[in-house]
Amino acid sequence: MKFKNIKAVVTGGASGLGHAVAAKVVAAGGQAALLDINADQGEAAAESLGGNAFFLATDVSDEENVNASIAAARERMGEIRLAVSCAGILGAARVLGRDGPMQGQFFSKVIEVNLIGSFLLAKAAADAMQHNDPGDDGERGLIVNTASVAAFEGQIGQAAYSASKAGVAGMALPLAREFARIGVRVMTIAPGIFLTPMMEGMPENVQQSLAAQVPFPSRLGKPAEFADLVACICESPMLNAETIRLDGAIRMQPK
Repeated sequence: MKFKNIKAVVTGGASGLGHAVAAKVVAAGGQAALLDINADQGEAAAESLGGNAFFLATDVSDEENVNASIAAARERMGEIRLAVSCAGILGAARVLGRDGPMQGQFFSKVIEVNLIGSFLLAKAAADAMQHNDPGDDGERGLIVNTASVAAFEGQIGQAAYSASKAGVAGMALPLAREFARIGVRVMTIAPGIFLTPMMEGMPENVQQSLAAQVPFPSRLGKPAEFADLVACICESPMLNAETIRLDGAIRMQPK
């Protein structure tokens, strides 16, 4: 499937990895619907990309909201060929913290946003994609979810986050197998440490310390590099049901 002129929906599109994907889509002549919970930031992000990008206020953990946003995006663009889930929360906390054991509600919230949110987008997007005209190899669409290296090497304080991201990676194969009949692929990217707005808010010495942990290249990842991989996956039809680590060979330590 060609990335050029593609019609895409991107959650977390107001900033960071999601915004980089949307920018890549627009630069390639496509259209991008930016789905995000932050209305002010989302509107500004869409405006910065020009007329081929638009914002839809979306809480990815709300099924009706996600369904409505996908329907609105499809109506405006005519179709959806690419869906990328980048919305997520960090949810860092020890299970046995200084103030007592972690509340189950905290754990559930991280799962709702990171894992269930990714599932809800995948489900709604696949439902829309099955009505697309088939392209090469009968392909009708691509879904790319975002996991994390924490799915495999979760650190102390990442129990909720790691569980959510492991779930994202784990659902790729069953979804890809099921969606094969409608010509929709499902892929997962597991980024390492990237220079997102959250990271940019950290002190410079912390950023440098984290960058030094990356074997090569010994720096933080760039959101544009994440977007480049999405484009590469799009044009590589044999990539399906796989999780690709985009991490400079880092392997996270216990803490």
